[in-house]
Amino acid sequence: MGRLTGGDPSLLRRINSAVVLHALRGADCPTFTDLTRITGLSRPTVEGVVEGLMEIGLVVESAPGEGETRRQGRPARRFRFRAEAGHLLGIEIGPHRVAALLSGLDGRIIGASSRDATATASADERLDRVRVVVADVLRRAGVARSSLRAVGIGSPGIVEADGTVRLGTALPGWTGLALGERLRRSFRCPVLVENDANAAAVAEHWKGAATDSDNVVFVLAGLSPGAGSLIGGRLHRGFHGAAGEIGALHLLGREVTPEKLLSTTDEPLHPLDERAVARVFALAKQGDVEARQAMERFIQRLVHDVAALVLALDPELVVVGGWAAGLDGVLDPLRDELSRYCLRPPRVTLSLLGEAAVATGALRLALDHVEEQLFAVDGTVTARR
Repeated sequence: MGRLTGGDPSLLRRINSAVVLHALRGADCPTFTDLTRITGLSRPTVEGVVEGLMEIGLVVESAPGEGETRRQGRPARRFRFRAEAGHLLGIEIGPHRVAALLSGLDGRIIGASSRDATATASADERLDRVRVVVADVLRRAGVARSSLRAVGIGSPGIVEADGTVRLGTALPGWTGLALGERLRRSFRCPVLVENDANAAAVAEHWKGAATDSDNVVFVLAGLSPGAGSLIGGRLHRGFHGAAGEIGALHLLGREVTPEKLLSTTDEPLHPLDERAVARVFALAKQGDVEARQAMERFIQRLVHDVAALVLALDPELVVVGGWAAGLDGVLDPLRDELSRYCLRPPRVTLSLLGEAAVATGALRLALDHVEEQLFAVDGTVTARR
């Protein structure tokens, strides 16, 4: 697809190509004169780079505008970045659904699809559901599978660099699953697997509540809460990919698990039943006393877990999201708790992306990977190495 690599004649040429490609992608059908002004490069250099990008299919000459055709003389040539030269997928694999977002090389979403899944589905059943969702979104968008340049995956669990799930208690059969290897059999392009909370943090920084913050903690609330963090705009995974696993903090002395805290009976909730969480939250809002008490216990536990992470990382912003409804009840207790312990408490807000956060972040990871190939001068902030 026109990867700019060390096989090109020189580093200078790669830099010039990256600069011009950036300008083309960010401008509205610029002319050679526009590109010369934007990039600061000489016109002959710009012309040579543009011709090379046209040869590899990343740039095309656009038709002159109506106003230009009425002018005397030949209109200036205009060019545009061919976002349709390739496509990207962002996929969420969750306990209750599988969702996919499709975009061109500019990251603009052109298709979406999702299917419900059962919490008790086996790994094979869940991967079959992924294939169904992918086939559906490609068919409806009229995009060939061969056009895919990268696929990002957001999934619960501690994920190693090769896409293997080292530990994944939220989905049956997920621990030890070679998720990246399994999914690469379905695609002819790179497949990047990331923890779901990490993917959501990337999404909020790209298109959500954290677009103006580079030091962010995203909390994926639920029965097995997790968190993703950006430090200086870079995703922080930890040495083994286990950073942000706040769902394990009860092992340090808080033996009561979230499914017990949220129970309104003597029986704990099923550890994978996030819909039960939503029912408890809904009953609490309706005034049910036992549900309200359960919700308060859950929120107190979540607040303490998040506060521990905030004290360690000192973020500018905490974004709270997750599948369960009713998370707005977390904000004030969390703000109060952080103000007790932090010299300068971070801002706290709800996710703007909601249930789309994980798939959106997975799409951004795929886009990062492709941009690293296209521009090949400076690395991106989130893509796995």
